[in-house]
Amino acid sequence: MQTTTPPFATRLHQEGKWLTRSGIDTVQINVGKLCNQACLHCHVEAGPKRTEIMDRQTAELALDFVRAASPQTVDITGGAPELNPSFRFLVERVRRDGRHVMDRCNLTVLLEPGQEDLAQFLADMRVEIMASLPCYLEENVTKQRGHGVYTKSIEALHRLNALGYGEENSGLILNLIYNPVGAHLPPPQVALEADYKRELGTRFGVHFNRLYTIANMPIARFAHMLRREGKFASYQELLATAFNPATLEGLMCRHLVSISWDGFLYDCDFNQMLDMRLGNGNPFRLGERPAADLVRLLRQREILVDSHCYGCTAGAGSSCGGTLQ
Repeated sequence: MQTTTPPFATRLHQEGKWLTRSGIDTVQINVGKLCNQACLHCHVEAGPKRTEIMDRQTAELALDFVRAASPQTVDITGGAPELNPSFRFLVERVRRDGRHVMDRCNLTVLLEPGQEDLAQFLADMRVEIMASLPCYLEENVTKQRGHGVYTKSIEALHRLNALGYGEENSGLILNLIYNPVGAHLPPPQVALEADYKRELGTRFGVHFNRLYTIANMPIARFAHMLRREGKFASYQELLATAFNPATLEGLMCRHLVSISWDGFLYDCDFNQMLDMRLGNGNPFRLGERPAADLVRLLRQREILVDSHCYGCTAGAGSSCGGTLQ
């Protein structure tokens, strides 16, 4: 099936819109592709055998950039970011500077050897946890993440709940992330959150703060699966047909900068995986010019777009913080 989807930039022009960065409220640091899981939907193509890992020098340069940008939030992701040797160093330094930290956690990493004190560390640092759990049903989690992951995820949630995560007024925020198992858009976020809370609460006594729904991006591992199944073009058409211009104002790329494991700068984590580097042919990289200069160059800069951007603007919209409407 040949796609008739217009380029995303063309669609923006048809709407009389363009995307520029309005500020830097969040710096997202991708510390590498090492992960204890290898999920079918993973746009990072992370896994246990990946060797792309942010080193300490780059982590220190990332902290310099954070201080220069002065964001409200530092969002640490991977891979399983907790497996990076500099993860705790980053968390401690960012929290010492008084900034909010989010950890994009796959839950099962809490049960890995050597991570026995990880949950307590996150609680002590008051880290907000964005935990991926693609469904409240074991069958669907197994399809996307493999056998045994569901049971481990529930055990990890129990550990976090025991420390106060997800408890009202505890200040320890535990949010869950939903990704569709197949080639379709997420259902309405509010209704699905109610389903998650009912099912996980009734079956396991698990509680959490919010559920965020995120569309699967037609890139990397998920794109490979779509092509194997002959669904890539139809999924891209689905996203484009559901394009919603009302989502443009809230797109995460308008107030976020993404740092890769090797220190390059991007508009978002998805652009990072497609190697859409910022810099007009001379990529911006940490350490190659003062952090303050990089921040200045990034403010009010036009966002780089491509066809995958339909994934963030389809339906109710999709971002690292869930739907946009």
